[in-house]
Amino acid sequence: MRRGEIAAMRWEHVDRTARTLLIPDTKTGVPRIIPLSPAALAVLERLSPKSKGLVWNRSPDAISRAFMEVCKAAGIRGLTFHDLRHEATSRLFEKHGFSALEAAAVTGHKTMQMLKRYTHLRAEDLAKRMR
Repeated sequence: MRRGEIAAMRWEHVDRTARTLLIPDTKTGVPRIIPLSPAALAVLERLSPKSKGLVWNRSPDAISRAFMEVCKAAGIRGLTFHDLRHEATSRLFEKHGFSALEAAAVTGHKTMQMLKRYTHLRAEDLAKRMR
């Protein structure tokens, strides 16, 4: 998800039963529903879920600042919050074996060209799948 989408997350858009999240306001202007991983659901459950209101109560800039502080404390340089979107998109293919259409449904990319721009597949991982 984009940091603005994360900052705008609302409890009433989290469907724990279906394990999904509605993102009503997206960069492309088209709402989407994304699947939530078991790890994401576990994090949300630890936050004392409510029935309404913001999940994080943080601005997009505050999310970026917190990410930069964590990276600095960990000695990580040159990594941006947006880099995580690229990494996650690649992992949908490499680790989970998603098809391009499945990955686009999660990431919200409207064209295969944009999806390709966010995907950094490793030749070694593709070679393993060719066995």
